[in-house]
Amino acid sequence: MAKNPASPAEVEAMWRSLIEQGEMAAFNKKRRLYHVLPSEPRCKFCAAPFRGVGGALVRTVYGTRPSRANPHMCNVCDDFAEKFQGGAEVTLSMLFADIRGSTKLAESMSPAEFSRLIDRFYKVSTEILARHDAAVDKLAGDQVSGYFLPGFVSDHAGSGLRAAQEVLHATGYGKPGGPWVEVGVGVLTGTAFYGAVGQTGGMVDVTALGDNVNVAARLASSAAAGEILTTLDTLQAAGRSAEGLEMRRLELKGKSEPVDVYVLRVSA
Repeated sequence: MAKNPASPAEVEAMWRSLIEQGEMAAFNKKRRLYHVLPSEPRCKFCAAPFRGVGGALVRTVYGTRPSRANPHMCNVCDDFAEKFQGGAEVTLSMLFADIRGSTKLAESMSPAEFSRLIDRFYKVSTEILARHDAAVDKLAGDQVSGYFLPGFVSDHAGSGLRAAQEVLHATGYGKPGGPWVEVGVGVLTGTAFYGAVGQTGGMVDVTALGDNVNVAARLASSAAAGEILTTLDTLQAAGRSAEGLEMRRLELKGKSEPVDVYVLRVSA
């Protein structure tokens, strides 16, 4: 690939424009199309489908296929991320969803049964995140995470909270039979670095980094089964009131001050 001629300032400006205003029109048109095409898995950045009818269509029309270097991205996004490594510090919303008690679950199941449970959780969660126009990030162990970027989702805080409630509902909370897997979710709106990171010649990843990303992950790990933990700033960004919600003060690992959080649940 040709060396990137853009300066660091130009790369940052390009990423900021994409993340905050969604100003790469051709990219966004394809992304909207890709979301309605069937088949998982998808590119975690542009949502291009990799398999089935949708995958065959985008390969034929656009030449889009899974990256050889990064199985979570398509060749087009991988080339873009590799060429323009960098990003921008922006305000976005983050969602992390964790399975509760996965170690005990694994002990009580065969490896194949546990694998099917995790796969079902991944599929349900990523479909919901994609439907809310999130950039699906890591599928790691018992956790799914996604980022709601203001250039793609105008009400990114509200979309994050709605997606969190849908994840709980889809896993059985609020239903007569109860959950088929116990899940806790954290949603946080705040500033983070978002962009392409990696080493020259190595695999490049598009992700978010920073203290608020760590806090969002720890909210998810602190949530009890069936709970969504969020903050007052996130509720206010989503146009929601904290009135009537349970409030907790948490001591989070790595934080010098306690964090006040509010608890949301799914009603029947």
